[in-house]
Amino acid sequence: MLRQPHCILLGLLAACSLLLSACGSPKKTASTSSGAVPAANACTPAKLPLQTKGVLTVATDSPAYPPYFEANKPANGRGFESAVAYAIAGNLGFSRSQVKWIVEPFDSSYAPGPKSFDFDVNEISITKPRLQAVDFSAPYYTNPQAIIVPAGSSYAHATRLSAFKGARIGVQIGSTSLDSVDSQIKPSPKPQVFNDSHDVVSAFRIHRVDAVVVDLATAFQLTATDLPHTTIAGQFSAPGGDTWGALLTKGSALTPCVDRAVSALRAHGTLAALGKRWIASAANVPVLR
Repeated sequence: MLRQPHCILLGLLAACSLLLSACGSPKKTASTSSGAVPAANACTPAKLPLQTKGVLTVATDSPAYPPYFEANKPANGRGFESAVAYAIAGNLGFSRSQVKWIVEPFDSSYAPGPKSFDFDVNEISITKPRLQAVDFSAPYYTNPQAIIVPAGSSYAHATRLSAFKGARIGVQIGSTSLDSVDSQIKPSPKPQVFNDSHDVVSAFRIHRVDAVVVDLATAFQLTATDLPHTTIAGQFSAPGGDTWGALLTKGSALTPCVDRAVSALRAHGTLAALGKRWIASAANVPVLR
């Protein structure tokens, strides 16, 4: 997904059933974990294979933006992914004081090799290529892609993805949004790819690109704060890139326990409740096909 640039506060919008159902019962992506069912007593703080004994080390990127993290402080428990991380920790038996947050850049989180964290929450979509290098828990959120355009442009009234075939589209490198543009829109001018979300937004402001593709939750933030006089032209599904999971080292013995914790939070309605509190509504955004 695309990391939002420098949003500070997002007015919370009422969440509708579309996103609630996505949060509450996301599709299980194949091979996200080993599939092993751990014994109940194996998933206690004393038994878990942790980076630091007695401490659950959780990673995310910096800066960390709303609605996923509030005030750029992951440890404050405010924001969707901060709250999800603490909910996972609580399910595993950790208190808030036993959770340690560290910084892990988005692009390096899913690179092959050992990790310095127990798990990472950073809007990281579960994809087949990433599953070759890391483990993911069961999905804790399902999020479609969205297209942001100037409110007065002809693209604002598009009814199909094919309307964007000739558009200059800006997108962040390494993101599933880029994969979505390539596979679903297939614009004739190749998408303009930028190193980070700040550069994508800057290019849009100076009219270097006609549209920006990001995940829907981020699109609500950008149009409400950083990109005035814009609108969300529509949302669309991107197979293989819509579900987010907690990321772990490939083959981690911790994966089955985190997987079970996320599944329990979904079954108990916790994920749906957190989505309702922190994630903006998808109401009235047309679906483009």
